[in-house]
Amino acid sequence: MLSKNTVKFIKTLHQKKYRIQSQKFFVEGEKSVLEVINSGFLIDMILVTERFYERHEGKLKNLNAEILHATQNQLENIGQYRSNETALAVVNMKPNDRFSFPENELVIALDDVRDPGNLGTIIRIADWYGIKNLLFSSQTADFYNPKVIQSSMGSFTRVNFYYGDLKEVFEEWGVPIYGAYLGGSNIHELKSPAAGVLLMGNESNGISKELEPFVSKKLTIPGSGEAESLNVAIATAILCDNFCRLNGI
Repeated sequence: MLSKNTVKFIKTLHQKKYRIQSQKFFVEGEKSVLEVINSGFLIDMILVTERFYERHEGKLKNLNAEILHATQNQLENIGQYRSNETALAVVNMKPNDRFSFPENELVIALDDVRDPGNLGTIIRIADWYGIKNLLFSSQTADFYNPKVIQSSMGSFTRVNFYYGDLKEVFEEWGVPIYGAYLGGSNIHELKSPAAGVLLMGNESNGISKELEPFVSKKLTIPGSGEAESLNVAIATAILCDNFCRLNGI
C-alpha cells in the first residue's frame, strides 16, 4: 500500500534542500532502476508496477529494500517522467569522500557547470570513455538532481565523484591540468598527453580566474564555422575522444 506520507516524502526529493536533509534521492524508469539495483548504491524502497514486478521478481526478492506496488499514474504523479510504467527507487546518497589522484588516468573536473542536463551528459560521456573519477566545484549542478540522473542514462552508478574546492585539490595533487579555452592550443596538435585533469569551465564564463594559474596547458577545439562556442558537454566529449586516441585507448 502506497501511503500519503510516502508520496509526500518522495515529492520532497525533487528539491535539493530536502535531498540534502534526508541524504536520499530518487531514480525512475526501468533502465535506471535496474542499473541502481546492480550498483553499490543502497536502496531504501522501490515502487513497482505489476508489469515491472513480474519481469524482475527474482532481483526484487533478493533486494534488501521495501517493495511497494504502484500504478503507472502514481509513478508519473510522484516522479518527473511524463510516462513511467515500470518503477521508481528511493536511494541513499554516497558520502562525499575526497579521493586520491588515480595514477595513469584522466580525471574530469567541472568548474561551475550549472546545467543539470550538461552534468548528466558529461557523466555519461565519462562512462563511455572509461573515465571513473570526476571532480566538481561546489557551484556545479547537484549530482542527485533528477535531471542529472535521467540524462546520465544509468552512468551515474559507474563513476566516483567529489564536490569541493578545486584549488585545494589541484594544489595537493600537483598533476598536469588541461584546461578548455577558446584561445588555447589546438587539441589535434597535442602529443602524448600525460595523465592528469581535464578541466571544463562554466557554460557562459569558462574557467574561473582563480583556477587559471593551475592550468598547465590551455586547449581548444578547432572549428571552421561561425558558431561562437560549443556546448560544454559536447566539448568534453571531443576532448575526451582526443585524449583517448592519443593514449591508444
